[in-house]
Amino acid sequence: MLMAPTATQAETATVKLSPRGAGRLKNGHVWVYRSDILSADGIAPGSLVKVTDQRGKALGTALYSSSSQIAIRMISSEPVGDFQALLRQRIDDAIAYRKEFVRDTNAYRLVFSEADSLPGLIVDRYNDILSLQILTQAMDANPVRESVISQLTKRLDPASMVERVDPRVRELETLPPRASGLLTGEKTATTFTMNLVQFHFDALEGQKTGAFLDQRENYAVAAQYAHGEALDVFCYQGGFALHLAPRCSQITGVDSSRPALEVAEQNAALNQKLLGGKEIEWIEGNAFDLLKDYAASGRLYDTVVLDPPAFAKTKRDLDSALRGYKELNLRALKMLRPGGILVSCSCSYHVDQSSFLEMLGSAAIDSHRTLRLIEVRGQAKDHPILINVAETAYLKCVIAHVS
Repeated sequence: MLMAPTATQAETATVKLSPRGAGRLKNGHVWVYRSDILSADGIAPGSLVKVTDQRGKALGTALYSSSSQIAIRMISSEPVGDFQALLRQRIDDAIAYRKEFVRDTNAYRLVFSEADSLPGLIVDRYNDILSLQILTQAMDANPVRESVISQLTKRLDPASMVERVDPRVRELETLPPRASGLLTGEKTATTFTMNLVQFHFDALEGQKTGAFLDQRENYAVAAQYAHGEALDVFCYQGGFALHLAPRCSQITGVDSSRPALEVAEQNAALNQKLLGGKEIEWIEGNAFDLLKDYAASGRLYDTVVLDPPAFAKTKRDLDSALRGYKELNLRALKMLRPGGILVSCSCSYHVDQSSFLEMLGSAAIDSHRTLRLIEVRGQAKDHPILINVAETAYLKCVIAHVS
């Protein structure tokens, strides 16, 4: 069983960093890799630790992992006497941030790990259900779990709270196996609204914690420019398609997942009034094969959305990811009529914005098209970005005019 971080451990357990590790913290980052630790002997997994440089100068307080390559995740530049109290305050701060910046929805990310100074904790809200992911040894300790659940219940009084488990992450953190399931309450399904569009939500199905909330603001903005015949590739449960449909004469959504398309059909039925009786065509298929066939047959559209899964899971995948993005965008550009709109996305952190734009420029040259950037966007405001922690910025959404 993991030990919960305690004030005593913070006073007695010290992790000493190399000059490179200390410099990383001094430059504003909150992670230190195991290769930059000089000493961390006998520290229990998930402990709260004091962090010092090579000479013993205090740098702050962190959560320690005995297994992850990210061995140190900073939580404060000061000593922490009561971790449970700090945890509750950080949850309150995260709730206050969303109240200030989130609009037009009852579904949003409530806690975004490092970006909310709660490393290893993800909490999403879907109307009256909260969905949690716990990703580190420290956050998995029972007293910490209980504090998180208690504070969220106290502040938000959800009908239910569920935990979505990522088995691979638990294995990397050497945490015992745990099944996804209810933490509180009995309700596992609800409906939520974003930008006046309604969606079904099943707390124990779908990807990660449920829906792709990080695209919420991009859905609405893309709809402002969409027109004519539209194609939404990697449509999942219909996020872009349903937002674009009222502005388009015809819309087709493509995904390789039949269960996701079945939910998309249910979501379309929920929004019949918004759609004005308009039918969306849902197609199950491989996006690469379908775009190749459509381009070869001369199919043309006025709006194309590309929102694929992450192609670059690690830095090693970068070159192959960029090739995949280019192939998709090249085919999409060939299928767009003059005056068309391309909405092209990447959720791969390792593909940075400049590389993504360079790839789009190369695809435009090879397809003999001219791309004019309308908007270059990122993730929604409920997924805040720390300016000195590049890893918190991962989503790219480019909206461009094609001629």
